[in-house]
Formats: sequence, C-alpha cells, structure tokens
Amino acid sequence: MREQASGTGRAVESVFREEHGRLLASLVQRFGDLDLAEEVASEAIEAALVHWPAQGVPVKPGAWLLTTARRKAVDRLRRDQTYAARLAVLQVEADRADPAPPADADADLPDERLQLFFTCAHPALPDEARGALMLRCLAGLTTPEVARAYLVPPATMAQRIVRAKKKIRAARIPFRVPGTDELPVRLPGVLQVLYSVFTEGYAASSGPDLQRPDLAEEAIRLARILRRLLPAEREVTGLLALMLLVHARREARTGPDGELVLLEDQDRGRWDRAMIEEGLALVPVALTGGPPGLYGVQAAIAALHDEAADLETTDWPQIVALYEVMLALDPSPVIALNRAAAVAMRDGPHAGLALLDELADEERLRGYHPYHAARADLLQRLGRLDEAAAAYRRALELAGTEPERAHLRRRLGATESPAPNGVMDT
Repeated sequence: MREQASGTGRAVESVFREEHGRLLASLVQRFGDLDLAEEVASEAIEAALVHWPAQGVPVKPGAWLLTTARRKAVDRLRRDQTYAARLAVLQVEADRADPAPPADADADLPDERLQLFFTCAHPALPDEARGALMLRCLAGLTTPEVARAYLVPPATMAQRIVRAKKKIRAARIPFRVPGTDELPVRLPGVLQVLYSVFTEGYAASSGPDLQRPDLAEEAIRLARILRRLLPAEREVTGLLALMLLVHARREARTGPDGELVLLEDQDRGRWDRAMIEEGLALVPVALTGGPPGLYGVQAAIAALHDEAADLETTDWPQIVALYEVMLALDPSPVIALNRAAAVAMRDGPHAGLALLDELADEERLRGYHPYHAARADLLQRLGRLDEAAAAYRRALELAGTEPERAHLRRRLGATESPAPNGVMDT
C-alpha cells in the first residue's frame, strides 16, 4: 500500500513537472490573472494527491488537472464578486486581443506556454524578475527553489515575484504571443533569459560550488519546450544545441572535491556522449537556411571542442574563424576575449596576449575575472611571472565562487615555475 502511494506520488510529481507550465498558461489564458491561475493550479494538484491514490492516475492527467482547476476558479469567482468583476474586464480585453480557445474539459490540455514565455520575458519587467518568473511559472519551481537558484532569501524572491506580477497587472502586459512582425524583436529577449538561467547553472556567479546542474537542466528543459513550440526558429535550435554541448561536460568540469578542472585537463571519457550527439545533430539545423545567429555559431564552437579527441587536435583555426563571425554579429568585448584565447591556441601566447592587451581599456572587462585570468595564464606561459602574479591577484579579487578562487590561488602559487597551457572553457 505504501509502495502504491509512493508510486502515485511520483506520478503526480512527474505530471506536475511536465504539465505545470501548460496548466498555468491555459488558466491564465482563460481567467487573465496569474495569481488566480497559480492558486487554483496548486489546489488542483492537492486534489490529485487526495484522489489519485484511491482512484488511480487518469488517462489524461493534464486534462483532469485543468478541469479541476477551472472548477475551483469558477467557485472562487462566484464567492468574490468584486474579484470577478475586475477579472471580467481583464478577460474582455484579453479576448479582444486573442480569442480564448474552447474550454473542452475532455480535450487534451491546450498548450499556451508560448504566451507565458513572452509574458515572463517581457521587456517591461526588470532583468532580475524575468528568469525568476520563468522558473516559477514555466518550470514549476517553488518560490524557495527559485530563491535558492538565485542565492537570495525566499522572502526576497517572493517580494521580487510579487512585484513582477503587479507590474504585469498594472501595465496590462498581454498574455499573448507576439505577431510575426514582432517576433524577431521579442524572441531574443526570451532566449537571453533562458541563456542567463543556463549560464548561472553552468558557471555560478557566487557561492561554494562552481556549477548548479539543476538550474542548467531546468534551462535545457525549457529550451526543449520552446523548440517544440517554435520549431522553425533556428536560434531556438541553436540555443538548445549550445546548452546540450556545454552541459555534456559537466561531470568532468569538477574534481572529487568540487575543484575546477580546465578543459585541457578534463577526462573526456566522462563527457555525456548521448547529450553531445543530440547537440551535434541540432547544429546543422541551426546554421542552415539563412544568416547565422549568435547561438548557432556558439553551438558550432562548442561542437568543435566536443568532437576533438584532445586539446592538440582541436580545430583552433575553425574556432577562431567562428569567433570572428560572432564578432561581426555582436562586437562584444567578451567575445573578443574568447577569440583572443583561441588565437593564443592557434598562433601562440604572444599573439593572444597582444589581442588581450588591446582590450585593456574595455570597461566591461575591467571587473571580469576571466579576462585577468586569461591574461595571467598567457603571461605565465611567456615567463613574465611578476606580471602573471599581478594578473592572478586581480582575478582572485573578482572571482565569484570558491572553486574558482582555489584554482587561481594554485596558479598564483605556481608562478615561480612554468605551468601547462590554459584554455578558456567555452
């Protein structure tokens, strides 16, 4: 009996994780209020936990949850006439903008998650709220889980999410997918939010650990959903490919005690080959059929790293060429920094250092520890140890996580003797 209950609990959890975003989006579409949608979605889940152990998991669990949630929402609106009147106004406005689909309780759960993607990543919302809302509404993370993801107290995150919802309500931000004329402008914002969530999971900005794999995996899960919803958007495919190809190295990026392991020292046998194969298959799709996009080109660079047997056989000329394509698309100093590191591998440390020194006045790089770490490494390889030590000290001041600081302390301590070449992990 206990095993059956446990199995049902796992089924409910699995359904909740898979269907939460669709359930919430459908409720928002129907009732036009994010708070109400979240509350009745939670109540429907609680009802499932009561009924499913006795009655079994329904054939269409998502539709069951939606029907239950809708009934609870209607009951609540009947009890609160003021609330109902306000929502009725919102619903009329929403229907004018985008008519609601038929509310067939027996149909499969409709999929309106695209609307939530664009609502959560709306440019009117502050940057700090976009990723949090996406994790809360589309990934189904609880507020404490989102708070842990962003390393802030739960109360702080709760306030941040409440303010974002108020902003959505006050600014009348529509729950809708942008038209084809707006999509090219709005989609990059959605992708940037997803990539920011992934980046925080891949390389934490602070804290005791170098990586937060759960956060990276949620970003990948959301990217998979987004690709299913927008299969023709090549940059969506490119972003998913990039995430897969980079996340495939996660096990090899840290040692037994959580210490940083550079790309050159990683045991490539620990890379996730299935994930790499999936990412490699997506790269041509991302790069075919039109001008290249930043995520597609970045995925191509990650693919070259993943395909190489070792550092020496990596196709550095091709990587440098791809960074030059990226620079033409986005002349960012961070991309220029990565190109300089690739040039150092292709042409030697003198060439790479010359390019890094050209970037010394870039405001964005002055407080960016990878710049100083890359420069320190090249100076060390050239035997300019005093300068290397100074650059390592500056990188140490700026590094956010303890594994990064421990790595830099080791490199600083080794400035009196030659060290192996270092490569920035792409």
